[in-house]
Amino acid sequence: MTKEEIKDLVNLFAETNISKIKIKDENGFEIELEKDIYPHLENPVCPPAATPQPINVNVVNEAQHNALAHSNNPSINSPMVGTFYQAPSPGATPFVKVGSMVKKGDVIAIIEAMKIMNEIEAEFNCRIIEVLVADGQPVEFGMPLFVVEKL
Repeated sequence: MTKEEIKDLVNLFAETNISKIKIKDENGFEIELEKDIYPHLENPVCPPAATPQPINVNVVNEAQHNALAHSNNPSINSPMVGTFYQAPSPGATPFVKVGSMVKKGDVIAIIEAMKIMNEIEAEFNCRIIEVLVADGQPVEFGMPLFVVEKL
């Protein structure tokens, strides 16, 4: 390669997003170019992924609707925002189901908040009349989880 061809190659390399190139010709000439495409970082990382576009989702809060239908019975409400789980692990038996008799302090569900599993305990002795929230559903603070009958 001539000096002029090498200059052109270096200029072309500088203008692209290529970080490394190695060229060999039949005469044994070899050139390798490498650049740091993230000079402001000590440890290069992958470029950030494209920001996902928001998707419109219609959410129907059946728990509030069901709770209104059973307003004459008390409910056990969510003490926090998070994700509701009926069982201690996927595929395990739910803590409670319709008809279960529950004593004050018994674990009746789990709410995951910030990667922490929080056990939800019954506030009083009761019988579960209806489970208002589906497994894996997001819940809000104060949202009814169970319709119960106090014992």
